[in-house]
Amino acid sequence: MRFAFFAAFVAAAFVSFGLGLAGFFWGWIALAVTAPLSLLGIRDLVQTRHSLLRNYPLLAHMRWLFEGIRPEIRQYLIESDADAFPFNREQRSLVYQRAKQEQETVPFGTQMDVYKAGYGYFTHSLAPVHPKTDNFRRRVGGPDCTQPYDISLFNVSGMSFGALSANAIAALNKGAATGGFAHDTGEGSISPHHRRHGGDLIWQIASGYFGCRTADGKFDPDKFAATAADPQVKMIELKLSQGAKPGHGGVLPASKITPEIAETRGIPMGQDCVSPASHPSFSTPEGMVSFLGELRRLAKGKPVGFKLCVGHPHEFMAICKAMIAQGIYPDFIVVDGKEGGTGAAPVEFTNSLGMPLREGLHFVHMTLIGAGVRERIRIGASGKIISGADIATALALGADWCNSARGFMFAVGCIQARACHTNRCPTGVATQDPTRQRGLVVEDKYKRVANFHRNTLHGFAEMLGAMGLDDPSQIRPETLHIRSTDPTSILHHRLKPGQLFEEECPVAFATPWNLARIDSFRPADLAETPTSGPYAPSETHP
Repeated sequence: MRFAFFAAFVAAAFVSFGLGLAGFFWGWIALAVTAPLSLLGIRDLVQTRHSLLRNYPLLAHMRWLFEGIRPEIRQYLIESDADAFPFNREQRSLVYQRAKQEQETVPFGTQMDVYKAGYGYFTHSLAPVHPKTDNFRRRVGGPDCTQPYDISLFNVSGMSFGALSANAIAALNKGAATGGFAHDTGEGSISPHHRRHGGDLIWQIASGYFGCRTADGKFDPDKFAATAADPQVKMIELKLSQGAKPGHGGVLPASKITPEIAETRGIPMGQDCVSPASHPSFSTPEGMVSFLGELRRLAKGKPVGFKLCVGHPHEFMAICKAMIAQGIYPDFIVVDGKEGGTGAAPVEFTNSLGMPLREGLHFVHMTLIGAGVRERIRIGASGKIISGADIATALALGADWCNSARGFMFAVGCIQARACHTNRCPTGVATQDPTRQRGLVVEDKYKRVANFHRNTLHGFAEMLGAMGLDDPSQIRPETLHIRSTDPTSILHHRLKPGQLFEEECPVAFATPWNLARIDSFRPADLAETPTSGPYAPSETHP
């Protein structure tokens, strides 16, 4: 029975051949189909790589066929509107509707389990108001900043040219220029497509220093200063880690690198573009803080900050201690959640490393308050933010503004095919294939980007008014209620200004604060290198 399917095709091939010789034209047509399949079955029998093909010639190919279309079958036919994968249909539809200016209301009540742990809701007011505007902005720039920037409450998060196509970058930037919000370049530097339409840019600098690097990959201060002087560049963001793959670095495969990408990044053609996991320019908290100060000096006082996915709490606290010790403070910090983003990553990193946005954002906010420096530093939030409710949640947990990557990808046509790393994106968003890119028409998609931004902030403004508030700064942690079954969750802890320096401080914050040191990212209770134990170096395994 295992070979019946294969045998049937072999028999059909012989019959077709005989009919063809007998003068039946359709016999030759049938042979054109059955003969190649018969030869494929013979190949399956003799090959040694796949046991399934040897045991089920021809028939086993159905497994790979269905496996290949499984994501599409699940997304379009099986999953419900509330099934996350990673964005559910209701979330995706919300973006598409707002981008296309279509009706966005939903009937018959919520599909969410409102009694489930982790469900969050806001309390509303019996005296709702009508905010005067939905064009909310926050000024970014501390005392040492001479060119502050009034950033929109909702902006495009970091996505590099190379990871995204030229047309996608151009559509995002023209949408940002039209809607008056910022476009983060991602670590791939500033391409001609970022400059074409003049939208405000947040220039992201990562460990590869693309756009400001020497031939051997080190930081080049002269190149940096020249690019930072561009009026289109409004802020500088130093990326320490990202939610999709914290602590991993990044790779742009050689197959996706075009001459234009190579010129933009300052890298050679024909080899993978690798971003190291850590920065070559510093290795300690105090070194990192000094580097931030140097970036601000070179940028002539433009806002400078850093982005991270929170990992070891003591490491972020070490940075805070270094700020205080040196008197050098970033103008902003962007907290990325481990919910991930557009970057492809090993499954261990995607599923099991990094702090989710809620906990990470709350931790950073409370740490800055406890260290007495919160008023000096603005906080941005990035991580699965696509709706007004997502923005409100981030603000209640301590953010001053929000960024979105995948939300704006949906706005330019992404269908969550999850082929971003293959160079075969079906909508032309995440590919360098020119034949696929042409499917994304900039003059149509930029309008959707601007629409999505405007309608999302309008939805947020309506929600804000329902809470009886008329400005985002009035949102308090008490306004947000998150059902939790874990009484030890960091979300339950609140700090007072300067409390980290007092004896009465919650253990969840006091313990990592005492471990933090400005001369190393390692905790204070560990030596630099183990000298004994299973992980100590040896002569045979250095």
